[in-house]
Amino acid sequence: MSQNSQYPEEVDLSSCEKEPIHIIGKTQSHGVLVASDKETFRITQIGKNSGEIFGISHSDLLGKQLEELVGSEYGQFLRNLVDEDELLEVREISIHDTSFVAIPHISGESLVVDFEPVGKSANSFNFQAQLTKILNNLNASETSLELCEDVARITKNIFGYDRVMVYRFDEEWNGQVVAEEREEHLESWLGLHYPASDIPKQARELFFKNRVRIISDVNYQPVEITPQFSPINGEPLDLSKSKLRGVSPIHIEYLQNMKVGASLTAALISNGKLWGLLACHHYSARFINYYQRQTCEFLIQIFSNELSLKESNLFLKQIDKQAAVREQLLKQVHSAGSIRKGLSEGNARFTDVMDCCGGAIMLKGKIKLVGKTPDKKQVKSLIKEFLAKKSESLFFTKNLIQFYPAAKRFQDSGSGILSVRLGQSDKDFLIWFRPEVVQLVDWGGNPQNKASYDEEKQRLTPRKSFEKWTQELTGVSAAWKDYDLSAARLLRESVSYVILENQKKEINDLNDQLVEAHNELELFSQGLSHDLKAPLRGIDGYAHILKEDYYSKLEKDGKLAVDTILSSAEEMRDLIDNILSFAGVSNQDLNKSVNSSSHMVQDILVSFNVKNNYPHTSIEIEENLPKIIGDRRMLGQVWSNLLANALKYSEKAENPKIEVGSAAHHNKTIYFVKDNGIGFDPKFSEDIFDLFSRRSGDDYTGSGIGLAIAKKIVEKHDGEIWAESKPGEGSTFYFYV
Repeated sequence: MSQNSQYPEEVDLSSCEKEPIHIIGKTQSHGVLVASDKETFRITQIGKNSGEIFGISHSDLLGKQLEELVGSEYGQFLRNLVDEDELLEVREISIHDTSFVAIPHISGESLVVDFEPVGKSANSFNFQAQLTKILNNLNASETSLELCEDVARITKNIFGYDRVMVYRFDEEWNGQVVAEEREEHLESWLGLHYPASDIPKQARELFFKNRVRIISDVNYQPVEITPQFSPINGEPLDLSKSKLRGVSPIHIEYLQNMKVGASLTAALISNGKLWGLLACHHYSARFINYYQRQTCEFLIQIFSNELSLKESNLFLKQIDKQAAVREQLLKQVHSAGSIRKGLSEGNARFTDVMDCCGGAIMLKGKIKLVGKTPDKKQVKSLIKEFLAKKSESLFFTKNLIQFYPAAKRFQDSGSGILSVRLGQSDKDFLIWFRPEVVQLVDWGGNPQNKASYDEEKQRLTPRKSFEKWTQELTGVSAAWKDYDLSAARLLRESVSYVILENQKKEINDLNDQLVEAHNELELFSQGLSHDLKAPLRGIDGYAHILKEDYYSKLEKDGKLAVDTILSSAEEMRDLIDNILSFAGVSNQDLNKSVNSSSHMVQDILVSFNVKNNYPHTSIEIEENLPKIIGDRRMLGQVWSNLLANALKYSEKAENPKIEVGSAAHHNKTIYFVKDNGIGFDPKFSEDIFDLFSRRSGDDYTGSGIGLAIAKKIVEKHDGEIWAESKPGEGSTFYFYV
């Protein structure tokens, strides 16, 4: 935040959750905040009420050493703690013969100390007895509700607030008063609900840094911290951990609208989550000193421990029950040999693992319904249009309509759903359904009347009415508990494992079939070679007899027919050889060796009789062409196919030219064959390696198998082959092994 920013005048307060309450720049008036540079201990910022509280003006303290205010003994004590990175201990100190509780903490580059009046000190014996009573009372609570009622009663007895409430959050951060102790003349708020906007997100997060928070006088005059921005870093001071942090003007107005004069709020945490709040209201100013707040800290810590224990015990009890059902389901799956039947047709059904009205199993797109559910068409649409599009494997809601409006058609059986995706498929799901629970909810004021923008105050202003407002909720089911989610995850893992085992068995069966088919194909290939070549030899032989004995006696058309038979027989023989060669690559084992690339290329060109067959083609071979490691016979086929294509497709060029060379790239030796022939369209650069793919037109003969064989051999060597070309500009084929 720049130094031109101010709180709250120029801060965006379009919603309560944007209010930067941690850098509010003000404190409450019952104490003084002093910030110093944690390296030099020079006072950098201070509350303007220091003159009123300490008897020393803030302007006289700014820039001075902290010891000049707190004395050398406490100053050295703080220096030692900061240097050794120790926990900053709270101590009582005297300033101008007045006792204060000094509460230090580190905030960025600053050492911040909150100074509060000591107030009335409790008798140590009575204090110990008080803590013992708290411990005994809360340990005796049997249920979570009893625990809440006990903590409300104990808090009111100890601190004397007019109203004490235990306020529990739901999964959407709306709150409900679940326990209450109050003065008799006050109207009861027990059971009332409050919207999440009453306690926005950033306020909830601050409770983890300050478990107990007091407002000693709702109508106090906020104390400015001066200077507004820290001279150390030019930023507002972060007051998240300060006990004196000022209160949001929106929250102050909220409490004033409720006629509240003072408050104490404490965080109730269960298993690391903010479960709820202990909220105390007094209808006049009331200061609770640091030691009393420590008692409250102890109280809520015991409450949180007991609550966590009770909820954990309930969780474990449910988990044990669900584990027994899950074990029975898996037995049924193995016994039936079918996931669908095992989960839906035995003594136990998958819907028994949690409270629900019914469920759906979808495996490979086929649906099985159990209990009261939407119909198959509706379930299929729900999966296809909503669940299959979600990335997470688990989804749950008690109000499906807000995510999937079409659910309104089946809210009587599916207002709430919990679903798990089985594996990675978008056609395998388990879904549990819950019906709507039509309920009347009593709110502390209309929840729709949230904070609104006040033009005169130039900020948000909270709602003013807190009269009981009753709302009928429809399309909402009972909430899913943590143990329901755990049961769904565990069943998903178990079923996914069965699916995986089934898939593994299917793969093994397919592999066995593939091996058998491969062996049969090899026998077929050998038979094909013999059976096709035998009649082909007859055709070729008789055609040669015709040409030798009767060719001169034939008309022009007859001679053409004989020549066609001979050329076709030769093409057929080459095609059979190429097909068998392609099929044989997979069966052959690699016999790797180090080979001279230059010798391989030269030998192939000699076998092609290049001087006689391609007299106009010039061929350049790189000197000292790098050696190549691999199966000599197979690599010879690669070179042979690439060179044959280069010679054939460049033959009609004006000055046919072929280059054979290499290049080093990423620790690999890449070989290439380049020609200046007809080339091909780059969009076919991958297609040309497909079996029987030919892109050269009818002017050139060929089977379309040569490049497919080359690719198969290169890949068998864990290499890669590719081509670059443009029509009429030649082609370059690259490969490495």
